Amino acid sequence: METLEHHGRRLRLRRFPLREDDPLRAWDAADTYLLRHLDAEDPAQPGRLLLVNDGFGALAAALHPHHPVFWSDSEMSRRALQINLESNDLDPAAVLFVPASEDPAGPFDTVLLKLPKSLVYLEDLLCRLRPLLHADSVVLLGGMIKHTPARAYRLLEEILGPTRTTLGWKKARLAVSRFQERATEPNPPEAAIIELPADELTLASGPNVFSRERLDHGTRMLLEHLPRKEEPCAVLDLGCGNGVLALAAARRNPAAWVKGLDESHQAIASARQNASALGWGETRATFAVAADLSDEQSARYDLIVSNPPFHQGVVVGDQLAWGMLHQARRLLKPGGRLLVVGNRHLGYHVKLQRLYDTVRVVASDRRFVVLEAVTDPGE
Repeated sequence: METLEHHGRRLRLRRFPLREDDPLRAWDAADTYLLRHLDAEDPAQPGRLLLVNDGFGALAAALHPHHPVFWSDSEMSRRALQINLESNDLDPAAVLFVPASEDPAGPFDTVLLKLPKSLVYLEDLLCRLRPLLHADSVVLLGGMIKHTPARAYRLLEEILGPTRTTLGWKKARLAVSRFQERATEPNPPEAAIIELPADELTLASGPNVFSRERLDHGTRMLLEHLPRKEEPCAVLDLGCGNGVLALAAARRNPAAWVKGLDESHQAIASARQNASALGWGETRATFAVAADLSDEQSARYDLIVSNPPFHQGVVVGDQLAWGMLHQARRLLKPGGRLLVVGNRHLGYHVKLQRLYDTVRVVASDRRFVVLEAVTDPGE
C-alpha cells in the first residue's frame, strides 16, 4: 500500500476491489497536480468544494478537512472512498456521496473534476454543473495528457466559460475554467436509444452507460445464445448496463424472474427506466447498484449471464471480470449455468475450469468467445 503525502499527513490509499500487493496506485499525477494547484491558489479557503469522478477517494481523503461533496457514477469509487477514509481515521460522514444519477445541491465555489473516459459523460457533467456554480466559481479539470483529447478542453470552454490549460507536469495537465453566464443554458446529451425488434425491446441509455449508442459485439453474441424455457427460473445479469441481457432473458422466458447488477448508478437508472417502460414491476425484473456480489444470496440463480468489463477506467485487464466470475460460482444453484462472453486472448475458459465442473465453448469468432460453465447438479 502506497502513501500520498499532503499537508504533513501520510494517507494510506488502496484501489477497489482490494487486492493483496496491488501494483497499481489509488491516485495518479493528475490528482497530485490538482492538489498542488489548489494549494498554490488558496490552500485554506477553497470554499464549498465539489469533487467529481474522484476514482478511489484520494482527493476526498486529502481534502477531508473541507468536507467536500463526492459526485461519482461508480459504486466501486464509493466503496474505495469509505475504505480509504476509515483506514486513515477520517470520518466518512464528513464527505457526502452523491451518485451521478442525481444532482448535488449547489452552489459550489471550487470544483475538482477528474477527466472521465467518455466525452459524452463529460459533456453531461458540465451541463449539469452549470446550475451549481456562481459568478466566482472555478472548475479545475485534471487528466493524464495521453488520455485527454483536445475536445475535452473545448467542451469546458463551450459549456462553462473562459478556460486556460496549464503546463504539463509528470505527464498530467490541468484546465482551469471560470463560470460565465450564458444567454441560453446548454442542454445535457439526450439518452441514446437502441431497438431490439426480435425481443420487442426499446432501450434507453444514459451518458455513462457502456456501449450506449449501439450493442457491442460481445453482447450481440451472447444474445444469440440466451436460452428459452417455460419453467420458472431465476436469472442474474452481472454488469447489466442498460439491462439488455436481463430484459431479453425475461422476454424469452415468460416465467423467469431476472435481476441485473452494475456498479454504475447511471446504468442502473437506465435499466430501471427500461423495465418500467415495459410495465414490469420488481416481481419480474429488478436492478441494483453493487460494487461486488457480497450481498447476494448463495445458490439462488439457475442462470447467470455476463459480458464482464475488461478495463477499470483506463487500466485494461481481467482482474474485475475474474473477480466477478469467481464470486458468481457461489450464487448458482446445483446444476446452474454461467454464460459469459469475453475477448479470446483473456483465456476465461482456463480459469473457469478451476471453478466449474463442465466448461464448453458455445460460440466463437476471431475476437470473442461465448462460454458455458455448469455446476454439479448433485452438489
